[in-house]
Amino acid sequence: MSSRTIRGAVLERTGAERPYASSRPLHLADLELDPPGPGEVLVRIEAAGVCHSDLSVVNGSRVRPLPMLLGHEAAGRIEELGPDVPDLHRGQRVVMAFLPRCGECAACRTNGKMPCTPGSAANNAGTLLGGGIRLRRNGEPVLHHLGVSAFATHAVVNYRSVVAVDDDVPPAVAALLGCAVLTGAGAVLNAAPPGPDDDVAVVGLGGVGMAALLAARAAGVNSVIGIDALPEKLKRALELGADTVYTPAQAADAGIRAALAVEAAGHPRAFETAVQLTAPGGTTVTVGLPAPDQQAQIAPLTLTAEARTIIGSYLGSAVPSRDIPVYADLWRQGKLPVEELVSAEVALEDINEAMDTLADGQAIRQVIHFD
Repeated sequence: MSSRTIRGAVLERTGAERPYASSRPLHLADLELDPPGPGEVLVRIEAAGVCHSDLSVVNGSRVRPLPMLLGHEAAGRIEELGPDVPDLHRGQRVVMAFLPRCGECAACRTNGKMPCTPGSAANNAGTLLGGGIRLRRNGEPVLHHLGVSAFATHAVVNYRSVVAVDDDVPPAVAALLGCAVLTGAGAVLNAAPPGPDDDVAVVGLGGVGMAALLAARAAGVNSVIGIDALPEKLKRALELGADTVYTPAQAADAGIRAALAVEAAGHPRAFETAVQLTAPGGTTVTVGLPAPDQQAQIAPLTLTAEARTIIGSYLGSAVPSRDIPVYADLWRQGKLPVEELVSAEVALEDINEAMDTLADGQAIRQVIHFD
Protein backbone atom coordinates (compact mmCIF):
# COMPACT_ATOMS: atom_id res chain seq x y z
CA MET A 1 0.00 0.00 0.00
CA SER A 2 1.23 3.50 -0.79
CA SER A 3 0.10 7.01 0.02
CA ARG A 4 -2.63 8.56 -2.10
CA THR A 5 -3.64 12.08 -3.01
CA ILE A 6 -6.96 13.22 -1.56
CA ARG A 7 -8.91 16.48 -1.58
CA GLY A 8 -9.91 18.05 1.72
CA ALA A 9 -10.85 21.23 3.59
CA VAL A 10 -7.96 22.40 5.78
CA LEU A 11 -8.40 25.04 8.47
CA GLU A 12 -5.45 27.42 8.26
CA ARG A 13 -6.38 29.92 10.99
CA THR A 14 -9.07 30.54 13.59
CA GLY A 15 -11.07 33.65 14.33
CA ALA A 16 -11.42 34.77 10.71
CA GLU A 17 -13.86 37.59 10.05
CA ARG A 18 -17.38 36.84 8.93
CA PRO A 19 -18.64 36.17 6.40
CA TYR A 20 -16.48 33.09 5.96
CA ALA A 21 -17.51 33.05 2.32
CA SER A 22 -15.21 36.08 1.94
CA SER A 23 -12.44 35.39 4.49
CA ARG A 24 -12.32 31.66 3.55
CA PRO A 25 -10.61 30.16 6.61
CA LEU A 26 -11.15 26.66 5.20
CA HIS A 27 -8.93 26.01 2.19
CA LEU A 28 -9.51 23.15 -0.24
CA ALA A 29 -6.21 21.44 -0.86
CA ASP A 30 -4.65 18.29 -2.25
CA LEU A 31 -3.06 16.26 0.54
CA GLU A 32 -1.07 13.06 0.84
CA LEU A 33 -2.80 10.39 2.90
CA ASP A 34 -0.57 7.63 4.18
CA PRO A 35 -1.87 4.06 4.20
CA PRO A 36 -3.45 2.69 7.36
CA GLY A 37 -1.06 1.46 10.04
CA PRO A 38 -1.71 -1.21 12.65
CA GLY A 39 -5.26 -1.03 13.97
CA GLU A 40 -6.28 1.52 11.30
CA VAL A 41 -8.59 1.55 8.28
CA LEU A 42 -8.86 3.63 5.12
CA VAL A 43 -12.40 4.90 4.52
CA ARG A 44 -13.79 6.44 1.35
CA ILE A 45 -16.09 9.17 2.67
CA GLU A 46 -19.63 9.08 1.30
CA ALA A 47 -21.31 11.80 3.38
CA ALA A 48 -20.28 14.27 6.08
CA GLY A 49 -22.39 16.55 8.26
CA VAL A 50 -21.49 20.16 9.01
CA CYS A 51 -21.68 20.49 12.80
CA HIS A 52 -21.24 23.20 15.42
CA SER A 53 -18.19 21.33 16.69
CA ASP A 54 -16.55 22.15 13.35
CA LEU A 55 -17.73 25.76 13.52
CA SER A 56 -16.38 26.12 17.05
CA VAL A 57 -12.90 25.34 15.76
CA VAL A 58 -13.30 27.77 12.86
CA ASN A 59 -14.42 30.65 15.11
CA GLY A 60 -11.83 29.86 17.78
CA SER A 61 -14.13 28.99 20.67
CA ARG A 62 -12.59 25.49 20.73
CA VAL A 63 -8.83 25.76 20.46
CA ARG A 64 -7.19 23.10 18.30
CA PRO A 65 -3.68 22.84 16.86
CA LEU A 66 -3.39 23.89 13.22
CA PRO A 67 -3.32 23.27 10.30
CA MET A 68 -6.12 20.73 10.68
CA LEU A 69 -8.39 18.91 8.26
CA LEU A 70 -11.84 19.40 9.76
CA GLY A 71 -14.96 17.24 9.76
CA HIS A 72 -15.98 14.60 12.28
CA GLU A 73 -19.58 13.51 11.54
CA ALA A 74 -19.43 11.15 8.57
CA ALA A 75 -19.98 7.77 6.99
CA GLY A 76 -18.17 5.89 4.27
CA ARG A 77 -16.93 2.54 3.03
CA ILE A 78 -13.78 0.74 4.09
CA GLU A 79 -11.28 0.44 1.25
CA GLU A 80 -8.16 -0.82 3.04
CA LEU A 81 -7.35 -2.49 6.34
CA GLY A 82 -4.12 -2.11 8.26
CA PRO A 83 -2.72 -4.99 10.31
CA ASP A 84 -4.54 -6.12 13.45
CA VAL A 85 -8.03 -4.80 12.62
CA PRO A 86 -10.71 -7.07 14.09
CA ASP A 87 -14.29 -7.62 12.89
CA LEU A 88 -14.20 -5.30 9.87
CA HIS A 89 -13.82 -5.96 6.17
CA ARG A 90 -13.42 -4.12 2.89
CA GLY A 91 -16.61 -2.70 1.44
CA GLN A 92 -18.41 -2.27 4.76
CA ARG A 93 -20.29 0.95 5.38
CA VAL A 94 -19.13 2.51 8.63
CA VAL A 95 -20.20 5.39 10.83
CA MET A 96 -17.41 7.60 12.13
CA ALA A 97 -17.36 8.08 15.91
CA PHE A 98 -15.47 11.23 16.87
CA LEU A 99 -14.39 10.00 20.29
CA PRO A 100 -12.64 6.64 20.01
CA ARG A 101 -12.83 4.39 23.06
CA CYS A 102 -9.78 2.32 23.94
CA GLY A 103 -11.98 0.05 26.09
CA GLU A 104 -9.28 -0.31 28.72
CA CYS A 105 -8.96 2.94 30.71
CA ALA A 106 -10.94 3.77 33.85
CA ALA A 107 -13.12 6.23 31.93
CA CYS A 108 -14.11 3.54 29.42
CA ARG A 109 -15.36 1.45 32.33
CA THR A 110 -18.01 4.06 33.22
CA ASN A 111 -20.44 2.73 30.56
CA GLY A 112 -20.29 5.91 28.51
CA LYS A 113 -20.47 8.46 31.32
CA MET A 114 -16.86 9.58 30.93
CA PRO A 115 -14.98 10.13 27.67
CA CYS A 116 -12.07 7.80 27.00
CA THR A 117 -8.85 9.23 28.44
CA PRO A 118 -6.46 8.20 25.61
CA GLY A 119 -9.13 9.08 23.03
CA SER A 120 -9.54 12.56 24.48
CA ALA A 121 -5.77 13.08 24.61
CA ALA A 122 -5.42 12.06 20.96
CA ASN A 123 -8.27 14.36 19.93
CA ASN A 124 -6.68 17.29 21.73
CA ALA A 125 -3.32 16.60 20.08
CA GLY A 126 -4.80 16.23 16.59
CA THR A 127 -3.63 12.63 16.18
CA LEU A 128 -5.27 9.27 15.71
CA LEU A 129 -5.86 7.08 18.76
CA GLY A 130 -2.50 5.37 18.38
CA GLY A 131 -0.72 8.73 18.22
CA GLY A 132 -0.02 8.77 14.50
CA ILE A 133 -0.60 11.44 11.86
CA ARG A 134 -1.46 10.14 8.39
CA LEU A 135 -2.04 13.47 6.59
CA ARG A 136 0.63 15.57 4.87
CA ARG A 137 0.73 18.59 2.60
CA ASN A 138 3.96 19.28 0.75
CA GLY A 139 5.65 16.93 3.16
CA GLU A 140 4.43 18.79 6.27
CA PRO A 141 1.94 17.18 8.69
CA VAL A 142 -1.73 18.21 8.71
CA LEU A 143 -3.54 17.31 11.92
CA HIS A 144 -6.65 15.17 12.33
CA HIS A 145 -9.91 16.60 13.67
CA LEU A 146 -11.29 14.40 16.46
CA GLY A 147 -9.62 11.36 14.99
CA VAL A 148 -11.71 11.58 11.80
CA SER A 149 -11.03 14.56 9.44
CA ALA A 150 -14.05 13.83 7.27
CA PHE A 151 -14.22 16.96 5.09
CA ALA A 152 -12.25 15.00 2.51
CA THR A 153 -12.61 12.28 -0.06
CA HIS A 154 -10.87 9.71 2.15
CA ALA A 155 -9.76 9.32 5.76
CA VAL A 156 -7.48 6.98 7.68
CA VAL A 157 -8.81 6.36 11.19
CA ASN A 158 -8.30 3.98 14.07
CA TYR A 159 -10.71 1.06 13.89
CA ARG A 160 -12.15 2.17 17.23
CA SER A 161 -13.32 5.35 15.48
CA VAL A 162 -15.78 3.46 13.26
CA VAL A 163 -18.90 1.37 13.76
CA ALA A 164 -20.19 -0.83 10.93
CA VAL A 165 -23.82 -0.52 9.79
CA ASP A 166 -25.82 -2.44 7.22
CA ASP A 167 -26.04 -1.26 3.63
CA ASP A 168 -29.71 -0.32 4.00
CA VAL A 169 -28.71 2.70 6.13
CA PRO A 170 -28.15 5.55 3.62
CA PRO A 171 -24.88 7.52 3.85
CA ALA A 172 -26.48 10.74 5.15
CA VAL A 173 -28.42 8.89 7.83
CA ALA A 174 -25.35 6.89 8.80
CA ALA A 175 -23.28 10.09 9.06
CA LEU A 176 -25.73 11.75 11.42
CA LEU A 177 -25.87 8.68 13.63
CA GLY A 178 -22.25 9.38 14.59
CA CYS A 179 -22.70 12.83 16.13
CA ALA A 180 -26.10 14.56 16.05
CA VAL A 181 -28.02 11.40 16.94
CA LEU A 182 -25.38 9.90 19.20
CA THR A 183 -25.26 13.15 21.19
CA GLY A 184 -28.88 14.29 21.11
CA ALA A 185 -30.61 10.94 21.43
CA GLY A 186 -28.10 9.86 24.05
CA ALA A 187 -28.89 12.90 26.18
CA VAL A 188 -32.44 11.56 26.42
CA LEU A 189 -32.02 7.79 26.34
CA ASN A 190 -28.69 7.38 28.19
CA ALA A 191 -28.11 10.30 30.52
CA ALA A 192 -31.58 10.56 32.09
CA PRO A 193 -34.14 8.19 30.51
CA PRO A 194 -37.64 9.68 30.87
CA GLY A 195 -40.75 7.76 31.83
CA PRO A 196 -44.02 7.57 29.88
CA ASP A 197 -45.65 10.22 32.07
CA ASP A 198 -42.79 12.71 31.76
CA ASP A 199 -42.64 15.92 29.75
CA VAL A 200 -39.35 16.55 27.91
CA ALA A 201 -38.19 20.06 26.96
CA VAL A 202 -35.39 20.54 24.43
CA VAL A 203 -33.64 23.92 24.43
CA GLY A 204 -31.77 24.64 21.18
CA LEU A 205 -33.16 23.06 18.03
CA GLY A 206 -30.15 22.48 15.83
CA GLY A 207 -29.11 19.02 14.71
CA VAL A 208 -28.40 17.73 18.21
CA GLY A 209 -31.53 19.28 19.71
CA MET A 210 -33.77 17.95 16.95
CA ALA A 211 -32.25 14.49 17.43
CA ALA A 212 -33.07 14.74 21.14
CA LEU A 213 -36.62 15.71 20.18
CA LEU A 214 -36.94 12.68 17.88
CA ALA A 215 -35.57 10.37 20.59
CA ALA A 216 -38.01 11.72 23.18
CA ARG A 217 -40.85 11.13 20.73
CA ALA A 218 -39.57 7.59 20.07
CA ALA A 219 -39.40 6.94 23.83
CA GLY A 220 -43.14 7.55 24.12
CA VAL A 221 -43.06 10.35 26.68
CA ASN A 222 -46.11 12.34 27.71
CA SER A 223 -45.18 15.44 25.70
CA VAL A 224 -42.22 16.97 23.89
CA ILE A 225 -41.59 20.72 24.12
CA GLY A 226 -39.29 22.50 21.66
CA ILE A 227 -37.62 25.77 22.63
CA ASP A 228 -35.60 28.02 20.34
CA ALA A 229 -35.32 31.71 19.52
CA LEU A 230 -35.82 31.20 15.77
CA PRO A 231 -39.41 30.86 14.47
CA GLU A 232 -38.42 28.64 11.54
CA LYS A 233 -36.86 26.10 13.91
CA LEU A 234 -39.97 26.10 16.07
CA LYS A 235 -42.04 25.41 12.97
CA ARG A 236 -39.76 22.54 11.99
CA ALA A 237 -39.91 21.11 15.53
CA LEU A 238 -43.69 20.87 15.25
CA GLU A 239 -43.30 19.07 11.93
CA LEU A 240 -40.93 16.59 13.58
CA GLY A 241 -43.31 15.76 16.40
CA ALA A 242 -43.04 18.39 19.12
CA ASP A 243 -46.34 18.85 20.94
CA THR A 244 -45.73 22.51 21.73
CA VAL A 245 -43.01 25.04 20.93
CA TYR A 246 -41.92 28.30 22.55
CA THR A 247 -39.25 30.92 22.43
CA PRO A 248 -37.30 31.07 25.72
CA ALA A 249 -39.28 34.15 26.81
CA GLN A 250 -42.60 32.52 25.95
CA ALA A 251 -41.66 29.38 27.87
CA ALA A 252 -40.82 31.43 30.95
CA ASP A 253 -44.05 33.41 30.72
CA ALA A 254 -46.07 30.22 30.30
CA GLY A 255 -44.50 28.66 33.41
CA ILE A 256 -43.33 25.60 31.50
CA ARG A 257 -41.82 22.87 33.67
CA ALA A 258 -40.52 19.54 32.42
CA ALA A 259 -39.25 16.44 34.19
CA LEU A 260 -36.35 16.38 31.72
CA ALA A 261 -34.87 19.50 30.12
CA VAL A 262 -32.10 19.02 27.55
CA GLU A 263 -29.79 21.92 26.70
CA ALA A 264 -28.38 21.46 23.20
CA ALA A 265 -27.37 24.97 22.13
CA GLY A 266 -23.91 25.30 23.65
CA HIS A 267 -24.67 28.72 25.09
CA PRO A 268 -24.82 29.76 28.77
CA ARG A 269 -28.20 31.48 28.35
CA ALA A 270 -29.64 28.28 26.90
CA PHE A 271 -28.27 26.37 29.88
CA GLU A 272 -29.90 28.84 32.24
CA THR A 273 -33.18 28.46 30.36
CA ALA A 274 -33.03 24.67 30.60
CA VAL A 275 -32.38 24.83 34.35
CA GLN A 276 -35.28 27.26 34.83
CA LEU A 277 -37.65 24.98 32.92
CA THR A 278 -36.78 21.87 34.93
CA ALA A 279 -39.57 20.72 37.23
CA PRO A 280 -39.07 19.96 40.92
CA GLY A 281 -37.50 16.53 41.18
CA GLY A 282 -36.49 16.73 37.53
CA THR A 283 -33.21 16.59 35.64
CA THR A 284 -31.37 19.04 33.41
CA VAL A 285 -29.02 17.41 30.89
CA THR A 286 -26.53 19.68 29.16
CA VAL A 287 -24.80 18.46 25.99
CA GLY A 288 -23.86 21.81 24.42
CA LEU A 289 -20.24 22.94 24.30
CA PRO A 290 -19.94 26.69 25.00
CA ALA A 291 -16.61 28.48 24.83
CA PRO A 292 -14.44 27.63 27.87
CA ASP A 293 -14.57 31.20 29.26
CA GLN A 294 -18.38 31.53 29.17
CA GLN A 295 -20.26 31.49 32.46
CA ALA A 296 -23.85 30.79 33.53
CA GLN A 297 -25.80 31.76 36.64
CA ILE A 298 -28.22 29.50 38.50
CA ALA A 299 -29.87 29.64 41.94
CA PRO A 300 -28.33 26.80 43.99
CA LEU A 301 -31.25 26.90 46.42
CA THR A 302 -33.60 25.49 43.80
CA LEU A 303 -31.39 22.43 43.40
CA THR A 304 -31.66 21.62 47.09
CA ALA A 305 -35.19 22.80 47.83
CA GLU A 306 -36.66 21.20 44.70
CA ALA A 307 -34.42 18.10 44.68
CA ARG A 308 -33.27 18.76 41.13
CA THR A 309 -30.31 17.27 39.26
CA ILE A 310 -27.96 18.66 36.61
CA ILE A 311 -26.08 16.19 34.42
CA GLY A 312 -23.31 16.88 31.94
CA SER A 313 -23.43 14.47 29.03
CA TYR A 314 -20.53 14.35 26.57
CA LEU A 315 -21.39 12.67 23.26
CA GLY A 316 -24.73 11.63 24.75
CA SER A 317 -23.03 9.44 27.39
CA ALA A 318 -22.55 7.05 24.49
CA VAL A 319 -20.65 3.90 23.81
CA PRO A 320 -20.75 4.17 20.00
CA SER A 321 -20.33 0.44 19.32
CA ARG A 322 -23.33 -0.21 21.57
CA ASP A 323 -25.56 2.72 20.68
CA ILE A 324 -25.18 3.26 16.93
CA PRO A 325 -26.70 -0.14 16.05
CA VAL A 326 -29.63 0.65 18.37
CA TYR A 327 -30.27 3.99 16.67
CA ALA A 328 -29.92 2.40 13.24
CA ASP A 329 -32.58 -0.12 14.20
CA LEU A 330 -34.89 2.62 15.51
CA TRP A 331 -34.42 4.38 12.16
CA ARG A 332 -35.20 1.12 10.35
CA GLN A 333 -38.44 0.77 12.33
CA GLY A 334 -39.48 4.31 11.41
CA LYS A 335 -39.24 5.50 15.02
CA LEU A 336 -36.21 7.74 14.49
CA PRO A 337 -36.54 9.54 11.10
CA VAL A 338 -32.96 10.79 10.98
CA GLU A 339 -33.24 11.86 7.33
CA GLU A 340 -35.63 14.61 8.46
CA LEU A 341 -32.70 16.35 10.16
CA VAL A 342 -31.02 17.07 6.81
CA SER A 343 -31.86 20.67 5.97
CA ALA A 344 -29.59 21.03 2.91
CA GLU A 345 -27.05 19.24 0.75
CA VAL A 346 -23.87 21.18 0.02
CA ALA A 347 -20.70 20.66 -1.98
CA LEU A 348 -17.29 20.46 -0.33
CA GLU A 349 -16.33 23.53 -2.37
CA ASP A 350 -19.01 25.48 -0.48
CA ILE A 351 -17.80 24.58 2.99
CA ASN A 352 -17.07 28.19 4.01
CA GLU A 353 -20.56 29.28 2.93
CA ALA A 354 -21.97 26.32 4.88
CA MET A 355 -20.18 27.58 8.00
CA ASP A 356 -21.87 30.98 7.53
CA THR A 357 -25.27 29.30 7.25
CA LEU A 358 -24.58 27.33 10.42
CA ALA A 359 -23.33 30.39 12.32
CA ASP A 360 -26.47 32.30 11.33
CA GLY A 361 -28.66 29.55 12.83
CA GLN A 362 -30.22 28.77 9.48
CA ALA A 363 -29.43 25.04 9.37
CA ILE A 364 -30.34 21.89 11.22
CA ARG A 365 -27.83 19.67 9.41
CA GLN A 366 -26.12 20.43 6.12
CA VAL A 367 -24.66 17.30 4.55
CA ILE A 368 -21.81 17.04 2.07
CA HIS A 369 -22.17 14.14 -0.39
CA PHE A 370 -18.98 12.88 -1.99
CA ASP A 371 -20.45 10.40 -4.49
